[in-house]
Parts: sequence; structure tokens; C-alpha cells
Amino acid sequence: MSQPSLATAIKARPWLHKMMMPLANWYTNASGYRKLGLRADDLIPEESETVLLALKRLPPQEAYDRVFRLRRAVQASLAHQLLPKAQQTTPEQDVKYLSPIIKEIEAELKERDDLASLSISKRK
Repeated sequence: MSQPSLATAIKARPWLHKMMMPLANWYTNASGYRKLGLRADDLIPEESETVLLALKRLPPQEAYDRVFRLRRAVQASLAHQLLPKAQQTTPEQDVKYLSPIIKEIEAELKERDDLASLSISKRK
């Protein structure tokens, strides 16, 4: 999950952020996942242990909603149809719900590794 990202550099420069927002909005709409009722965090692959642990930490209602969105998107994809406008995800609904938990778990794992590699030496 720790891929290099230019997002922090872009967000640090207001003029660059303002210039990139129309392109980012276009790309998000062109990707089509919102037309299937998905959120951006629904697209995170479940192949790593960190993501699996984050999925276990989700509240039960959020986990149920995630599975429902995924199943509905698969069904719509198999039928070669998009959801009606009322069921599509809006930008206001497309909030990050899994990424903060993943970042928290990565920070915990980093702290655990740092403590495990800590060496103790006697003072002279």
C-alpha cells in the first residue's frame, strides 16, 4: 500500500493543486467505478496482510455495505449495465473508509519493527 505518490507535493502547492483538480475529477469520472456504485477504497486489492487486517477492523455495518457494493457492481458488470443515477456513487459519498485503517496498521507494524530491532547497550 506504500506506493510513491505525488499527492503530497501537489497538495503542498496551491497553484498546482488548483491546476490538477479538473484533471483529477475527469480521471475519476472516466474510471467508471462510481457508475457501478463503488467507492475508491473498494478498489484496493485484498492480497496483502495489511489490507486483510484492515478489513477485519471495519465496523460491521461498513463491512456489510462494502460487500453489498461489490456484489451489486459484479452483478451490474455481468449484465453489461450501469446502475441508475439514483444508485450511483456521488463524489460526496466517495469518502475514504479503509485507507485510514490501512495507514494506522502500517504505522503499528513500523513501530513494532522499530521496537524489535532496538538494541540495548550498557553504559560505561
